[in-house]
Amino acid sequence: MNTTNTLKVAMIQSDLVWENPTANRNQFEAKINSLAEDIDVIVLPEMFTTGFTMNASAVAETMEGETVQWLQNLAQKKSTAITGSIVVCENDHFYNRLLFVHPSGKIDSYDKKHTFTLAGEHEVFSAGTERIVIDYKGWKICPLICYDLRFPIWARNTENYDLLLYVASWPKPRIEAWDSLLKARAIENMSYTIGANRVGVDANEYEYTGNTVCYDTLGNCLVKNNQGTEEILIVELDKDEQIRARNRFQFLDDRDTFILK
Repeated sequence: MNTTNTLKVAMIQSDLVWENPTANRNQFEAKINSLAEDIDVIVLPEMFTTGFTMNASAVAETMEGETVQWLQNLAQKKSTAITGSIVVCENDHFYNRLLFVHPSGKIDSYDKKHTFTLAGEHEVFSAGTERIVIDYKGWKICPLICYDLRFPIWARNTENYDLLLYVASWPKPRIEAWDSLLKARAIENMSYTIGANRVGVDANEYEYTGNTVCYDTLGNCLVKNNQGTEEILIVELDKDEQIRARNRFQFLDDRDTFILK
């Protein structure tokens, strides 16, 4: 795979049709097809085919299911990686699984580590146990999901990743925490940090205002939508600029070493 020092990312801030994978796939395909420029990575929200539902048995798919095949076909057609999470059933367990689909069709997957107990997610979904770092076009990308954002040790940049990426269904009442924690993750890990969130109101009457955002290595906001509106936000990340900042300040050289158990 070709490597690049710049990475162009499109974050799709969208409303979701409750528990309707077909309708959501159709709307996202239309949005993706509307992109007029070449994109390296397209980021969709958490549970982008269904909304944040605990009705896993009704909506779960397999890794051979329609959504996975749709992602592979669309990634190949658009020559871009596409990522977001869906409900997956595997070995009689349900997972809130992030899929990172390469243009080649290769899939990297991450199962949400921190299930959201306030919504009873821990009673329905099995928690993941492994964090991954994806190698894509010479970039090291660490993908996480929503509630993971509240746990900084899980996100700690021990591998010198280049991009920390969260997909989410983070509701309006706690959106200030979303803003604050994303900026903190960028600063403490000296990494580009993206948070892609949904908008709209779901079937449980929870409201989402988006606040999809990208911060740079020092916590500066590069792009953001906090208007609660649907939008495709596009940002171009520069690895050389990040390396210069890391070399100048060297904060990561002083990080603590630890082992997670």
